[in-house]
Amino acid sequence: MILAENRYGRQRVRVLKVFRTPDRHAVKELTVSCLLHREFAAPHYGPDNSPVVPTDTVRNTIHVLAKDLLTEDSEAFVLQISEHFLIKYAHVTGVDVDLSERVWQRMQIGGQPHAHSFVDRGQGTPTVSLHRTRDAVVISSGITGLLVMKTTESGFAGYPKCDFTILPETAGRIMATSIDASWTHVSLVTAGPAANAAVLEAILRIYATTWSPSVQRTLFQMGEAALEAVPGLSHIAMKLPNKPYLPLDLTRFGRENAGEVFLPTDQPHGQIEAIVRRG
Repeated sequence: MILAENRYGRQRVRVLKVFRTPDRHAVKELTVSCLLHREFAAPHYGPDNSPVVPTDTVRNTIHVLAKDLLTEDSEAFVLQISEHFLIKYAHVTGVDVDLSERVWQRMQIGGQPHAHSFVDRGQGTPTVSLHRTRDAVVISSGITGLLVMKTTESGFAGYPKCDFTILPETAGRIMATSIDASWTHVSLVTAGPAANAAVLEAILRIYATTWSPSVQRTLFQMGEAALEAVPGLSHIAMKLPNKPYLPLDLTRFGRENAGEVFLPTDQPHGQIEAIVRRG
């Protein structure tokens, strides 16, 4: 038997950093995974642990680097983590870092932003994913669980029908989804909060303002808009589950339902996934 492939490290390393000024605080909360690559065969085949950096050390390193280096720029932080391990340990050949962020939004008290109190923003989870070797680096930013809905400007018609098709065609439906998206940077120079904000603005603008004949069409248009907004991206991958809101039949209760009352349901749901690249 041979060891075909391996990596190891520490997952779900949590850290909160408070940025303190005399009159105001800001916070950043992360969950980080860091896995190291090398020919780590020796500890698998026998008792030789000489190449194994303890995963406890990986965790401690993330905490120390958060103290020394963490800013609002998550992309810069994953690059700094990977750089540390490649410099510190000559036998490590690659590093994978995955990061997700809980975004805290400043509370409004009496109509004014509070200096040190926060509430969970609840608008999706920002993510960063990095794969780095001594020769190359690939970094992707993204968001998961971004719930969006619009109550019109969406339809679905012209699809094939068979004996088992009962879905009626419609030119007016609620369109709801939970966006999972990941965009990969060509240039690390432009990776960061500004690029991420531009991608999200482009995606949401298309979703809100463009007639949708299908989730597939809207997904592609969102991808096009993201790539046009940020030239430093190579491609964007998106997953858009179709979360139906079904109009309720209230005629048996003597009431007409003119697109007012719906049953939210997402089990089971349609799943639409695609990657949009530059041509």
